[in-house]
Amino acid sequence: MSATHPIIGVTGSSGAGTSSAMAVLKGLFAGLGLTPAIVEGDAFHAYDRDGNRKAIERAHIRGENFSLFGPAGNHLDRLEALLREYGETGTGVFRHYLHTEAEARAAGQSAGTFTPWQPLPQGTDVLFYEGLHGGYVGEDADIHRHMDLLIGVVPVINLEWIQKIRRDTEERGHHPEDVMRTILRRIPDYVTYITPQFSRTDVNFQRVPLVDTSNPFTVRDIPKPEESLVVIHFNEHSRLRADIDELGDAIDGAYTPNAHSLVVPGPQMEAAMELILAPAIEALAETRRRLLAGA
Repeated sequence: MSATHPIIGVTGSSGAGTSSAMAVLKGLFAGLGLTPAIVEGDAFHAYDRDGNRKAIERAHIRGENFSLFGPAGNHLDRLEALLREYGETGTGVFRHYLHTEAEARAAGQSAGTFTPWQPLPQGTDVLFYEGLHGGYVGEDADIHRHMDLLIGVVPVINLEWIQKIRRDTEERGHHPEDVMRTILRRIPDYVTYITPQFSRTDVNFQRVPLVDTSNPFTVRDIPKPEESLVVIHFNEHSRLRADIDELGDAIDGAYTPNAHSLVVPGPQMEAAMELILAPAIEALAETRRRLLAGA
């Protein structure tokens, strides 16, 4: 963590809906005049698409489990090195993973590959990480300790699977059966490495559908926001100083089931994110400006 070079993370598994949080945060950065260095967790996978396929095959032959949820599928040491360097100097080295054909054409490469490692842009005010491992803690790396603010986005598991199947088939061209096999294969790593992170976040946004998602492998329509509720939970160690009762009064249709949680209608999720996160980001920005002015 660094007051001069703050780091904000959004952690959530593939298809969890982190794009909504990213949009809100980018809007808040722009409103505060902050230039973010954006780092995607996918860029720190250990293998490109072809290499990942081969790693899965090798693990299957050996009777081992392998997935991008676990540390074996990622360069978490390099991610931590980037976060450490950014916190100290505002610099670091990153790359991009090219998911789609459009991204690949723009980069002059093939889909499923990485761009070369390159320095972060100069003159950024905050590093914004979005990916699977923002709250990861292990013997190989401790990503969580570098976060000045950590946000979890985690829908109920059936909804998460529906969103992943829909996204990977429509946007990335995967077959539904292949996506289903991926979901089943990585469940052990999800339980071991992903779910514990949500106990380390400052706040979690969990979307809960109000329509039937009993069999996520047959449901193809993602529940609309108006067909959902969002459970917002502040962990006991949260660095956010939100007054839940005041938030409940400010958001139409919200209610507070307990002292640490707020429930809002699905269409109000982004508005709730703005109300909750804006003061914290503004405080980080003001501390940074004050320190730089006194340097």
